[in-house]
Amino acid sequence: MRDGKGNKDRVTMLPLRVVGPLHEPIEHARELHRGDVVDGFGSAWLPFALDRKYPGAAREWGWQYVFPAGARSMDSRDGVERRHHLADQAFQRAIKNAVRGAGLAKPATPHTLRHSFATHLLESGDDIRTVQELLDTRT
Repeated sequence: MRDGKGNKDRVTMLPLRVVGPLHEPIEHARELHRGDVVDGFGSAWLPFALDRKYPGAAREWGWQYVFPAGARSMDSRDGVERRHHLADQAFQRAIKNAVRGAGLAKPATPHTLRHSFATHLLESGDDIRTVQELLDTRT
């Protein structure tokens, strides 16, 4: 994840059982990108002046979001129309709907997933330092 909470980049594990189900949204994102390129768009915002260092990289598939927004919009940073990532609110709404659909009585948020991830790691025998590193909570 790039530019997460606290403007930090984070890397974590991806369970093998989610690799297969990710193929469909990735292919959907690829098709949106192809359409955007055909329409004269398709560039992603690149951090740290990478767009100057690697001209044309912003239009490459590897820089596009895995979970893109449904529509393009103007980027307030540079005034370029592009497709951004799915809004945080859309993810929060999806979690809320999943909780409701599962009939859970307790409230849950995306942050609940972070706590569940840490709990499962600790229950499976991972040490606290590894969990802190994965969650980037050490100071």
